[in-house]
Amino acid sequence: MENGVSSFNKFIHDLSVDSDSSSEDYSSAEEDSDGLCPASPLSQSSRVSRANSFRKNSGGSSTSLRGSHMPSRLHSIRRGHNPKDHVIHHTTDRRRGVIEDLHLAIEIFIEAIFDFFHKAAHFLLSPSEVLRVLYRWFSGQRSGHEDTNGVPDTSVPTATLGEDDPTPTERKTTFHQSLNTDARTCQDVITELGYPYEAIRVITSDGYVLLLERIPRRDSRKALYLQHGILDSSMGWVSNGIVGSPAFAAYDQGFDVFLGNFRGLVSREHVDKNISSRKYWRYSINEHGMEDIPAMIEKIHQVKTAELKISQPELEGEMSDDQPYKLCAISHSLGGAAMLMYVITRRIEEKPHRLARLILLSPAGFHHDSTLAFTAMEYLLLLLAPILGPIIPGLYIPTRFFRMLVNKLARDFHNYPAVGGLVQTLMSYVVGGDSSNWVGVLGLPHYNMNDMPGLSFYVAHHLAQMKHAKKFIMYDYGSASANMEAYGSPEPLDLGEYYGLIDIPVDLVAGRKDNVIRHSMVKVHYRLMKDAGVDVSYKEYGYAHLDFTFSHHEELLAYVMSRLLLVEPSQKQAFNQKGSRSKRKGEVNHVIRRTMLK
Repeated sequence: MENGVSSFNKFIHDLSVDSDSSSEDYSSAEEDSDGLCPASPLSQSSRVSRANSFRKNSGGSSTSLRGSHMPSRLHSIRRGHNPKDHVIHHTTDRRRGVIEDLHLAIEIFIEAIFDFFHKAAHFLLSPSEVLRVLYRWFSGQRSGHEDTNGVPDTSVPTATLGEDDPTPTERKTTFHQSLNTDARTCQDVITELGYPYEAIRVITSDGYVLLLERIPRRDSRKALYLQHGILDSSMGWVSNGIVGSPAFAAYDQGFDVFLGNFRGLVSREHVDKNISSRKYWRYSINEHGMEDIPAMIEKIHQVKTAELKISQPELEGEMSDDQPYKLCAISHSLGGAAMLMYVITRRIEEKPHRLARLILLSPAGFHHDSTLAFTAMEYLLLLLAPILGPIIPGLYIPTRFFRMLVNKLARDFHNYPAVGGLVQTLMSYVVGGDSSNWVGVLGLPHYNMNDMPGLSFYVAHHLAQMKHAKKFIMYDYGSASANMEAYGSPEPLDLGEYYGLIDIPVDLVAGRKDNVIRHSMVKVHYRLMKDAGVDVSYKEYGYAHLDFTFSHHEELLAYVMSRLLLVEPSQKQAFNQKGSRSKRKGEVNHVIRRTMLK
């Protein structure tokens, strides 16, 4: 490392020598507003799919999903990709949108009408043909009674160019393929690019089933936990491909990478299979920070400790004292607020948080400096919360048909620049000029007909409470008695007053073009942490809110990696769990972890 910058800078520089055009599109913040139509975040996936299909066929087996490392052959292929191919999207991705489907339906309808009149005229002028058709029809009816299975299905044998064994096989079409939609998952993106993958199911103390995804390096003593923001999933950390995604960059630098997913999917995974929609969506940011994150980090601790005990038995004595690995965390937006809540509440409860460093990209928590649209939404939520809460507990698309329709509309945004530009303009107007790649984000596969991230009404209500109070507060349950039961005080805890309990380095990153969480609000975090004696740094770029995850910015990725590489694995990692307490420590001795909102 030199001048606080990791060797990953050199890695990016070497790769970008042959792709000056693509680097120029993303490297500087001032050029972001010049592009008329941003490239898709998953532009590399279509490029890789063709080579990936050949690899799978030539290898004779599919990619391993349960954490087994890929052969070195696949990694050498992956390193050989030219980064300029990452921006190729429109010529390779031919999923149809709604407009194209309508065109196709109209053509089929017109052809069917002409075919009907053509056959009617033919039968009218050829009576003998009519008799033959009727005879065949009645013969088919009689044979249908004898054979209960009816006419056997027919299939077309095909062979694929490049297969080792080009024996004709039957090609089957799935439902989502016939509808021409994208139903890929984070797992598909990771394995298509040649990386190992593992899925871990995590159950929270209140019964929610979470998906913790992993790009495993089982013998590594450096681990990274990435937590997404609102209406997002783990897909955001891998959406920019090999060169532009934090998850792949960290893995290439030797980290064992874990991708967290908050509760809030349309599938409503819960230990209670019959849980109602109203009960499932009844949670606030409190549950993200005090249920979801603790459950996932404790699972990471169990997995890493067990694996290192097997792979490195010399660490046996070390494990009896503390954890034999260093765990860093990167969080975006709502994930940043939940992560701060997690660290502070764990310190209050005198439990280990197991983190060595925290990198927060445009973290939520303070929102009083915002646009007129967000202010109107704040007053609407606060005013109508008693009415809307029981009626609309969650904001999501409940049916497969409408989720499929949204997925196809997203294709129209890409295939028709005028439509995409309109959506980009409308979204920018709603969030106050934010220049994020909204069109590209809508086209991501995790907004598909099978599942989709949703938003609890109480999470939105919690954000409105923070904005109204101009403080980073925990959820206000609406009465002094309920707050007393939850926090030991009649008012919800102001987490900003407890920043002195943060005992690890924190790196804050803000965007000057971000109008969802303005850089002035990130500076509030910074000032409070600085005044409380936290080891905190602040960095500012000319980015919008979604650029931190859904756009390829080499300077941001190099900076994040340089901060991660400041944490080196040591022989022992001791947690200072007996730090200073704030003046209100006595009021929080009765903190009770709630599992449901009242």
